[in-house]
This record gives sequence, C-alpha cells and structure tokens, in this order.
Amino acid sequence: MNVLVAGIGNVFLADDGFGVAVARRLAAEALLDGVSVVDYGIRGVHLAFDLLDPPELLVLVDAIGRGGAPGTLYVIEPDLEVAAPVGGAHGMDLPSVFASVRSMGGRLPPVRIVGCEPAELGEKIGLSPKVEAAVEPAVRLVHKLLAEHALISKPSHAEEAIP
Repeated sequence: MNVLVAGIGNVFLADDGFGVAVARRLAAEALLDGVSVVDYGIRGVHLAFDLLDPPELLVLVDAIGRGGAPGTLYVIEPDLEVAAPVGGAHGMDLPSVFASVRSMGGRLPPVRIVGCEPAELGEKIGLSPKVEAAVEPAVRLVHKLLAEHALISKPSHAEEAIP
C-alpha cells in the first residue's frame, strides 16, 4: 500500500491549522505499512512535486468552509477533471496544485479530502474549541479511509491465481 496523508493549512490563521493538527496527531501513531503522513502547511509546490511519484491514494486534511456548523467534518471526493476550489482559507489552492502536477507530466491519484468547518480564520495561533474537538474524530475518519483503501487494494486469492 502506498498512501499519502497530507495535512494542509496555515497555523497562523486559527482553524486553518486544522489539517496540520491532524497530520501531527497521525504522525505520532503507528500506521499501516506504506502510509506516509506529511505536514505540507501552505507549501503547495512541495505537494505538487511529491505527487509526481503518485501514491495509490491521496488523503488531504484541511479546513473547508461548506456552510455547516463549526467543527462539522466532511469527506469529499473531488472531481479532479473539474478541480473546483473546495473552500480552503489558506494560500494553497488545490486546483492549482493539481494543474501543476498535470503540467509537469504527472497523473493524479484518487483523492479524498477530510475537511472541517472552521469557526475562526483570523490571525491567531491555535484552533477554536469546536475545531479542536474535531481533531480526534478526523483522525478516526482518516483511519477509516486507510482501512477501506487497504481492503479495496488487496487482491483476492482468485485474482492472484490468474496468470
């Protein structure tokens, strides 16, 4: 299994640091073999270059404004052909990252976004209480996505026997 979990966000803009907080929490855990967790912050160019050697699955974790109550979690499967903005508040523009990968001759893996509705996006270090409370459930959501991917990507015995 080859999966990249990417924490995205700006820790100087309150709840925009959600993806970074989740990535830090996940990085401290023992994960399945082949799972990498990286705190990209707002470094979209670094993410684009890393995607030139595409994983089997990319899980992005980010603060995503969708109009829900603060702390609401979303799992989004973006249409990579359209790649419309999904509402991140920081400087990293995911459609631009995806376009950069394509322009450099890369291909995009399947992508899932674990997003959290922010409460505060002003200049402040630290998450609001409702978003802080969503970090652990988001970690569990990422684990669920990883487990689902492991089951899907594991060939059955019948498939292994086919020459």
